[in-house]
Amino acid sequence: MAADKAGKPTSDHPAVGPAALLLAEVERLQADLGKAQRTIAELEARADVYPLLDILNRRGFERELKRSLAYLQRYNGEAVLLFIDLDGFKAVNDRLGHAAGDALLKAVARELVGHARASDVVARLGGDEFGVLLWNLGAALAAGKAHSLERLIETVTVAHGEARIAVGASVGLVPLVAGAAPEQMIDAADKAMYARKNERKQV
Repeated sequence: MAADKAGKPTSDHPAVGPAALLLAEVERLQADLGKAQRTIAELEARADVYPLLDILNRRGFERELKRSLAYLQRYNGEAVLLFIDLDGFKAVNDRLGHAAGDALLKAVARELVGHARASDVVARLGGDEFGVLLWNLGAALAAGKAHSLERLIETVTVAHGEARIAVGASVGLVPLVAGAAPEQMIDAADKAMYARKNERKQV
């Protein structure tokens, strides 16, 4: 330790001035703000995901759909919206309970994601309804994809005791229309799904 002329000990380190203290406080606040922003981003991302199935929920899907419609408005291109309704799912829930229904939803979601491309988007829209956004597919190819997903879902089974449970599916299809609102496209796909469901009943 150093000493002054009077022989009194002094610190080897200079006193920290107000400016340095203020700078340190600013840096601390900036670090806290960065952490808070990362936490908010993580929470917002989780708010768009349905935890049980680990896919987008309706809120997240509408956000992706809005982004896709804006892209088409600006750059053109082709994209198709599929609206999938599980046939007979309510009977599974009523007869075997929600645990069995949840297991079946997980299995269906896993198959949908497994048969989607990196550019596609899969979501649960609510209840036993799923949405799939397909890019760069014309009407004929998209219709083929919709029918293949119906057949795929019919093959999905889950164990319940000694039995295995399964459901069918009806898939409605509409091409995305640049300038449309997400709610309009989902409503149109929903109507197309009901038309397909009636068609399947008549076969």
